[in-house]
Amino acid sequence: MRKTIAYCALALVISMLVSSCSKPVPKPYSYFRIDLPEHEYTVLDTAPLPFTLERAKISNVTYNGVRGENNQWFDLVYERLNARVYCNYSPVKGNLRQLSEDSRSLVYKHTVRADAIIEQNFDNEEANTHAILYRITGNAASPLQFVVTDSTRHFLRGSVYFNNTPNADSIAPVERFVEEDVTHLIETLKWKD
Repeated sequence: MRKTIAYCALALVISMLVSSCSKPVPKPYSYFRIDLPEHEYTVLDTAPLPFTLERAKISNVTYNGVRGENNQWFDLVYERLNARVYCNYSPVKGNLRQLSEDSRSLVYKHTVRADAIIEQNFDNEEANTHAILYRITGNAASPLQFVVTDSTRHFLRGSVYFNNTPNADSIAPVERFVEEDVTHLIETLKWKD
């Protein structure tokens, strides 16, 4: 009986020594899987503002009121995706150049952290809309920004922010999802007058 216990103890010690000699294997970095819904849109008739557009159904609208001289602010909030599209409407009163330059300078402030800034133009003569979508690659705070105007009376500016530390790899699927919604917003915007 004592021999059996001794052999078992010896076998246990040997197996522990053999298994402890293997090198640990590091776990690779990974991110949570994000299940994104299908893209569905609904018309947003911005009652106090002179335009309509189609927004994603999963986003909620919050109005922030009037700031400055006739500037209207509203947000499209993606609670489930931890994202927000800040939108600012300004009427054009002979200041289109200044509005455009202010918007462009806000985009290019991200060059400190951006790998590149890619501009995509949208022109819809039928709806009288002219837009630029800025894709800011890298770990910038705002990966997407846009402007839409009719060049004479209306100017809408938007920027997308995620409520987390900028990491282009981890937010890439959500960023692509929101980018599709922003592109749809730009393409469906119509001035009321």
